[in-house]
Amino acid sequence: MNSGPTAERVHETLRKRIMTRAYRPGDRLDPAVLAAPLASSVTPVRDALHLLTGEGLVETRTSGGFHIPALDEPALKDLYDWSAELLALAIHAWPRAGAPAPMPVALADQPIADRASEIFLAVARRSANGEHPRTVDRLNARLHATRSVEPHVLDGVEEELAAIGLAAVSGERDELRRLSTAYHRRRRRAAAAIVRAVYRFD
Repeated sequence: MNSGPTAERVHETLRKRIMTRAYRPGDRLDPAVLAAPLASSVTPVRDALHLLTGEGLVETRTSGGFHIPALDEPALKDLYDWSAELLALAIHAWPRAGAPAPMPVALADQPIADRASEIFLAVARRSANGEHPRTVDRLNARLHATRSVEPHVLDGVEEELAAIGLAAVSGERDELRRLSTAYHRRRRRAAAAIVRAVYRFD
């Protein structure tokens, strides 16, 4: 049975909570426990959790139930590599002719994870391939929690992201590729410390 608008509301609420680290990696998400605080019956919560499973934000286990995926260094490195590869593909697919399309500039008062998501999604939206923004949007959600702790591990995150945003707005493909590669390589090298920070910070 389709639980309709309630499932959509529950989905958006749970998605936001997961992205903002309301739950820790490995936590179990029990539909029966979540239903009342979400002002919902169990079925819409279960439907929402199935949607989140498809997005990679939740997983099901052979032992049963829904869980926040565990995070380890190899898995995080894979996510950073995938992000770098996706952005390179998107930049390669930018239209060659004419002036760069307008690109929104992330606001300086936004949380760093929101700013990164907005910049990378804007880069992908300029691609001629419509799959790029859809895929980057989902990956942004999966990386949101780790991006929110990166400033506790890495220096100069604000400046680094500002430079990427400037290159994106200016349409400087080569500079944007270089900066994106450096951004992701630095995080890959720090993946173990970033994982520890995700588990440590509330």
